[in-house]
Amino acid sequence: MKVLNDTRTAFARELGPELRQPAGLLFTMLLPFLFLALFAPLLPGMSPTGRDTGTSSPWQWFAPGMLVLLALSATAGAGASLLSEMSSGAFERMLVTPLSRAAMLVGRALKEVVILLTQALLILALLLPTDFRLRPLGALAGLALLTVLGIGIGTLSFTLALHSRKQQTLFYGVQQMIFFPLLLLSGVLLPITQTSAPTWLYALSRINPATYVAEAERALFDGRFAETSVLYGILAATAIAVLGVVAGIRGMRNASV
Repeated sequence: MKVLNDTRTAFARELGPELRQPAGLLFTMLLPFLFLALFAPLLPGMSPTGRDTGTSSPWQWFAPGMLVLLALSATAGAGASLLSEMSSGAFERMLVTPLSRAAMLVGRALKEVVILLTQALLILALLLPTDFRLRPLGALAGLALLTVLGIGIGTLSFTLALHSRKQQTLFYGVQQMIFFPLLLLSGVLLPITQTSAPTWLYALSRINPATYVAEAERALFDGRFAETSVLYGILAATAIAVLGVVAGIRGMRNASV
């Protein structure tokens, strides 16, 4: 019960400044509009990807991938706010409070997930006038999977920030070195198949956990719950989340004032 109360307190503490000074939050909310403005003009000329969509609409394939892209880009930089707090001394002041350190981590991650889900819902709302077919159950399952992925990537970002406390440039270097391969090899923007990609590139994409999450999101949003890609996507997102939460809690408990 104490951990739950501490988590709620940490979540409110993290989200409070965003609500009191909404300029940064509003800027973050513009990201879905930017994605649609840049990619929407290209989609009408795209050919459907057949089995990947089960539909003739390119939006049915592209939109779930765009949500995965959003999850990767929005939560991968979550640790930057923690680095800023470390520089200002705000993080040290939090460490001496009676709040559970595990709750501090989870509260931070939940704040990032709330923003992520708000962005995802904005994208889905903006897609309603298009030929994208929204299936409510599939969308709910897809957003739940997106939540798990967001928690995993966010907590891993916080973990990296904790280990980069004395050398903050390390955070940005490692983040970019990991983020871009995860993004580009996941097939969220272009399909990476055995027929469309070189063998070495396809092999790299198959060891990328984000690939399986993207494939699961496409299946779920298309209402195909029974496909093996959904199971693989759930396993991949869960593994990322477990790794991030365990590593993050250990890092928070080892953090010194």
